[in-house]
Amino acid sequence: MRINRGVHRVWAYVRSAPGTYVWLAVLFVTTVALHHMSPEFEEQFLRQRSTNIHELSRHPVRVLVSSAMWIDSGHWLPYVVLYSLFHAPAERWLGTARWLAVCAAAHVLATLISEGALLWGIRHGMAPASAVNTLDIGVSYALAGVVAVLVYRVPEPWRYVYGFAVLVVYAVPLVTGRTFTDLGHFTAALIGFGCFPLVAGREKARNPKETAGVPAG
Repeated sequence: MRINRGVHRVWAYVRSAPGTYVWLAVLFVTTVALHHMSPEFEEQFLRQRSTNIHELSRHPVRVLVSSAMWIDSGHWLPYVVLYSLFHAPAERWLGTARWLAVCAAAHVLATLISEGALLWGIRHGMAPASAVNTLDIGVSYALAGVVAVLVYRVPEPWRYVYGFAVLVVYAVPLVTGRTFTDLGHFTAALIGFGCFPLVAGREKARNPKETAGVPAG
């Protein structure tokens, strides 16, 4: 009985965030596929689905979509944890459509900004010309955006602590590493913070005192 009850609760949790777990299922399939490829073929295969400058200039829509369906580390289980901790609560809170809008905005805009910065670096001799083919796939920009947008789910005063922690997590690698992916992650987090118009109504619904017309705090 306890096992059945536990399975039922897990299934209910998964059903409450369908977009999150469908995405995870796709990532599971693609990760298994990568493990069956030779290293040489895998690199070529992923490069064609990468949001590098070369592919973005030729097939922008295709690579922006396909790059979010692969994990460059090849490890799926850590993303089950991250998606359950951040994506699933955000999708249940915002609804699938708004959650997906945050994911898309963070993924697309952070990709274009970071690759644009890389292109600027190439043209000014700060990066090699071969960087136009740099491998750039994965789901981390969308994740950073969702991690940041959840700041509006946290009640005050902890909201400011959470927001500061998110900034530190993504700003420190940018300052110390200064890679285009570090810029992409930091940009995605800022985009998540900027998605307040998508969450304004949901934020009030979260607080029973505000819903009842009594000022919070």
